[in-house]
Amino acid sequence: MQRGVMGWLDLIHRWTGGVLGLVLAILGLTGAILVHEGSWLGWTLPHAADVRVADPNVIAATTAKLMAAEPKAQGITYASDGLGLHQVRMARGAGAYADQAGNVVTRWDSQWSRPEHWLFDLHHHLFTGDFGETIIGIAGLAGILFVITGSILWWRTRKTFKFRLWPKRLSRPMIVMQHRDLGVVMAPLLLLSAVTGTMMIFKPFAQLITMPFSSPSADAAAMKPPKVKSGPLAAHPDWRAIIAASYTRFPDAQIRILSLPRKAGDPILVRMKRAGEWLPNGRSNIWFDAADGHMLGSIDALALPKGAQVFNGAYPLHAAKVGGLLYRLVMTCSGLAMLLLGSLAVWSFWFKRPKPKKAVRKA
Repeated sequence: MQRGVMGWLDLIHRWTGGVLGLVLAILGLTGAILVHEGSWLGWTLPHAADVRVADPNVIAATTAKLMAAEPKAQGITYASDGLGLHQVRMARGAGAYADQAGNVVTRWDSQWSRPEHWLFDLHHHLFTGDFGETIIGIAGLAGILFVITGSILWWRTRKTFKFRLWPKRLSRPMIVMQHRDLGVVMAPLLLLSAVTGTMMIFKPFAQLITMPFSSPSADAAAMKPPKVKSGPLAAHPDWRAIIAASYTRFPDAQIRILSLPRKAGDPILVRMKRAGEWLPNGRSNIWFDAADGHMLGSIDALALPKGAQVFNGAYPLHAAKVGGLLYRLVMTCSGLAMLLLGSLAVWSFWFKRPKPKKAVRKA
């Protein structure tokens, strides 16, 4: 039987949804939960709702206290406006939350002890590392394809449009109608989620999106860490001097992440978020010699080419780290719509497919 263009689009749309719909449903549900991570941590952990302390001297003293108390620490993610706790990072998913005076409020031995960590791993890696990340990237590309092909297919039936959050009945025709009409309403948000998510996974796709703003080669060169060589990590680094130098380099910034060297010759890395950055942990980086603490180099995120700045905006848009509560609720709707569309697509494709008609024998 010959198929027209619309027939092939319908076939591609249905089969891709039937195969990858469950992955998209998982991404939608976990994403809808994770955009509110700061809120539910604030309800469940002491001091999580504390106001962020901005005094560099207090931050330096707390850093020294935590590093002395946690010899296995690999670094610190500092308290933010959304979460008033410092997170001490350790090997193999272990870590601790501490208040801004440096007192540990809870600790864990693996990511499985903290729901925000295993949810993040499920959303980003499907619990399978790089392989899962690749599958998610493919699902993201499929999501973009769904929005485009679904919108084209909807146009033929636009006169029957009727918005429903849930199918009238769980029959295949009703699921298809609800899927089609809900999908076209949510198409802009679904496209935003799919594009920004895929940008973070597939570098060539990100370059395609940012190419109109600046050349990929210029972006890569500007974002490349400087080639610096550090001495061995001192037994007691001068954290006060390192943090003071960080604020001297970027006076308008918040300190966000401190990372210790992973191997000999690596420097200490400080990540800061300048006032004009959207990325919650910033991309303004400073490297310090691990032996004596002198500054080796830095990158100012606001001086990067436009394409690199667009790329840095993908995560905060995807994870609703800008725009406040209203935008978080908008992206929650996007995640729940993805959950509904993906799960019902799998259900209707595999369990509600029309039975093939039996051939009628002629007498």
